[in-house]
Amino acid sequence: MTSPSNVEPSGVPAAAPPTGAQTGAPADYPPSIAAGRGMFGVHGTGDTSGFGGLRRRRAVELDSPRPFGGYFDEVVDGLEEAYPGFDDAIERVVVDRGELTLHVVPERIAEVAQIMRDDPALRFELLSSVSGVDYLGSDGRRLHAVYHLTSMTFRRRIRLEAAVTAEDPHLPSVTKVYPTADWQERETYDMFGIVFDGHPNLTRILMPDDWEGFPQRKDYPLGGVPVEYKGAEIPPPDQRRSYQ
Repeated sequence: MTSPSNVEPSGVPAAAPPTGAQTGAPADYPPSIAAGRGMFGVHGTGDTSGFGGLRRRRAVELDSPRPFGGYFDEVVDGLEEAYPGFDDAIERVVVDRGELTLHVVPERIAEVAQIMRDDPALRFELLSSVSGVDYLGSDGRRLHAVYHLTSMTFRRRIRLEAAVTAEDPHLPSVTKVYPTADWQERETYDMFGIVFDGHPNLTRILMPDDWEGFPQRKDYPLGGVPVEYKGAEIPPPDQRRSYQ
């Protein structure tokens, strides 16, 4: 009885490259395609993060046509009926991947949130999160604040989104409507530099108070930041060795 080719005479499995791997130093990488180049498959550099060669087209979000489906039509109709400034405040309505997103004029975000919470036909009592997104390279309003609302009464979820420029990143705070937004807006400010006017204490929450820059902006340097207490420096990703 012969042993498999990948087993040593001693019975210990022999080292073998994984199926489909490409040979080459410093490590084997799976084949990459143009659409995914640079993210978790980049090779030829020491960039272990994948961001250095990332090339991906961003889809253009257009108004979704009615009917939206499910309870989305009821939510939009309810807001339009309860809020006289609907046409001036809502830039577009997008249904994508099973989610309803209302893109709101920045100056009106607190007004819309108030209606979403208080109107009997809507009753979105819970703001579960406020987060930021940086669409670097898109239009001038690259910084987006995203609000996830939940109706405990009707068991519904929607998203509000407001976009501002990096030069004037100001949005009204929604803390008077949703007290949970207090630390959530602080984190979004800390990471993205979006300023929430009217917040009771808009200070950093993750980074030191004297930290310069906003770490989750896409143009924030990936490395070269001095490490406190150690006297060392983190090199940029493209200068690090690849992990084996």
